[in-house]
Amino acid sequence: MSRIALEHEPMRRLTTTAVLFLFLSVPVCAQDMDLAQVLLPGENWELLGEGYKFTEGPAADADGNVFFTDVPNDRIYKIDTRGEVSLFVENSARTNGLMFGPDGRLYGCRNGERKIVAYAADGSLEIIASDVDSNDIVVSSTGAIYFTDPSHGQVWYVSPNREKRVVAEGLKPNGVILWPDQSTLVVTDAVEPVLWTFRVEANGSLMYKERYYLPLRMVPGAKRTGSDGMTVDDEGRLYVATLAGIQMFDPIGRMGGVIARPHVAFTSNVVFGGHGFNSLYATSRDKVYRRKVKPVGTPNSLRAIARAK
Repeated sequence: MSRIALEHEPMRRLTTTAVLFLFLSVPVCAQDMDLAQVLLPGENWELLGEGYKFTEGPAADADGNVFFTDVPNDRIYKIDTRGEVSLFVENSARTNGLMFGPDGRLYGCRNGERKIVAYAADGSLEIIASDVDSNDIVVSSTGAIYFTDPSHGQVWYVSPNREKRVVAEGLKPNGVILWPDQSTLVVTDAVEPVLWTFRVEANGSLMYKERYYLPLRMVPGAKRTGSDGMTVDDEGRLYVATLAGIQMFDPIGRMGGVIARPHVAFTSNVVFGGHGFNSLYATSRDKVYRRKVKPVGTPNSLRAIARAK
């Protein structure tokens, strides 16, 4: 297993717009947030499964079980909270990004058929949107969906009543995630060492595009960051899988450090899961890992239940 390199190097980059946006949207402590507040002494990455072709799309259900895809093999797997891996869906049509919705179903980018679908507990599926290219997906606590379309440089929105439309263009997107309060959408960039933010409007539209998280660390000699899947914890930290490792940013966009990759191969995605949602699960080429950490990352599906009470 890799040893973890702790790097504390907060970035001093805030525009006036970002500061105003922050205080309107996110409760933040004044103190810096570094990896000492995330990593547990003595804890390292634990290998849960291997022998896949390319793992992606980790998503946690309401019980802490984590589902992931093996894209080239057309399969979706489930990791229970004990760490046992079992097959969930075969013939998944190269499903890539995954996330659970407030209805308890697993939403996915079924790329081989150019569809967004929702998988029930028995693996059966419902088509949510057709004739779309997609990569990564996020589902809000209201059931609204955003997904990225790297081929056309777009972000799509699907309303709870299944109306779809493009809400952002001119991007080089890959990963997508919502802030814990779901007021802001974050999108990765395939070229620039930044993560873009947009304010989410009541009708699902996106406003005020901004380079909010920057600069991302670059591997020496690399021409891109390789930013891919993202997750957030309940305190508003953001974690993004990159070529350099899992980069962590605090709620005001400052770099807090980089968690070393669990494997020498590329880490494609990361999510919180397990009992209490205090373990990070990472997909890394032919393997999948987990690591217990200090923060909790509650899924959007559970945030919906909490708001309803």
